Amino acid sequence: MHLHILGICGTFMGGLARLATEKGFKVTGSDKNCYPPMSDQLKDMGISLLNEDTDHILNDSPDSVIVGNALSRGNSVVESMLNMNQVYTSGPQWLKENILHDKWVIAVAGTHGKTTTASMIVWILESLGYNPSFLVGGVMDNLGVSARLTDSPFFVVEADEYDTAFFDKRSKFVHYRARTCVLNNLEFDHADIFEDLSAIENQFHHLVRCIPSNGLIIKPFIDDSLDRVIARGCWTPIETFSSTNECAKKIQKSCEVETVSKKEAISADWSVIKQKGDASDCLIYFQSDLVGQLKWDLIGDHNISNAMAALGAVRHVGVNPIDAIEALGKFKNVKRRMELKGKENGVSVYDDFAHHPTAIEFTLMGLRHKVGQERIIAIVDPRSNTMRMGSHKSRLKKSIVHADLTIFHIPKSYCWELEVSHNEPIILKSSVKDILEFLVNEVKESDHILIMSNGSFEEIHEQLLLQLKSEK
Repeated sequence: MHLHILGICGTFMGGLARLATEKGFKVTGSDKNCYPPMSDQLKDMGISLLNEDTDHILNDSPDSVIVGNALSRGNSVVESMLNMNQVYTSGPQWLKENILHDKWVIAVAGTHGKTTTASMIVWILESLGYNPSFLVGGVMDNLGVSARLTDSPFFVVEADEYDTAFFDKRSKFVHYRARTCVLNNLEFDHADIFEDLSAIENQFHHLVRCIPSNGLIIKPFIDDSLDRVIARGCWTPIETFSSTNECAKKIQKSCEVETVSKKEAISADWSVIKQKGDASDCLIYFQSDLVGQLKWDLIGDHNISNAMAALGAVRHVGVNPIDAIEALGKFKNVKRRMELKGKENGVSVYDDFAHHPTAIEFTLMGLRHKVGQERIIAIVDPRSNTMRMGSHKSRLKKSIVHADLTIFHIPKSYCWELEVSHNEPIILKSSVKDILEFLVNEVKESDHILIMSNGSFEEIHEQLLLQLKSEK
């Protein structure tokens, strides 16, 4: 059977292409923007790619077309598909009907940390012999791919709240029928399709309504938005986690006071005591009991929160937490998550996918813990649909407090401006060329340059490293 995928170079659709290929389908695809790491993955699979705007893309008469949610009415290929009465479906619907219908689905939802948390779950299960199938939004260093199909009963999926397709405006995650579901956090995002936070909460409520009573929801102990979602109705057991030291510190204190029981001392089911400020060394507690010490290469409170959510998820499918913690100690993060791209002339250049003020803040905080007083230059490319609309403009300055200098890439086409006073360590540039020209005379030895964007950003990382190398 021949499937043609429109918008194949997106992280979800590219992963779907791999799953379909491994299931025995002939797969072709088309897209107008394709860049690493997804372009490399598709090339390695031998999938034929066409430019999205090429005429007669569908003349090869595929049995079905899978339509990515980036395509809408008015797109020439979409119009041709409809006019030809072509059989079509959405990616999430195809996944549900062809892959997930007989799987134990472990889904990870939330505004931040979906890819990392899902990848942690995959790695733990893989390390312990569960051989899971998966579809996540990034390429894992440990496994080298973003998707895989096996005969395991377990399937790990990154559960995105973005809409499904131009003909199905429900969030993607309602199709997946999760049994184990992580709700990492919930903030306003995707201003292009959601009017406000309440509209997103409504979609999360639809997700919660589909989780069976023999399933499990893992969520933060305190998250006002998720708490409102749960209050609307929940028929599934819940486990909570807290990334602060307070819950676990109460446990230690309770051991010294006989009149206070351990059960009274803790609130969240999963909690942590950081042995190092950057969260690279932590004691992990579950329901008052110390279950293990996690020492790993990742940094930041956001990553230790992701880790506890992952531990809760794998425990639900039968994994011993001690074994899971040991596996996490060998976890290598997903590409484009604080990924060191190179070091030239003593200057370190990092790539990160952060594109929301909260993610930007947490990423910078983690790097600050790692590098101490050494200078951090943040380069922020606010290119997500929500950012381009200016919905998070008021929060951008607060998100960069851990950087010594920040360069914002604000193209002239944007409909908003960022007001900056003369004494603020903020530079505004409208092009990659201007950013690189500014950095020529600004960068110093031992600087850390953190580039944050959810796009290719014109391969600025490679351009910058070449520029630094040429200055030797």
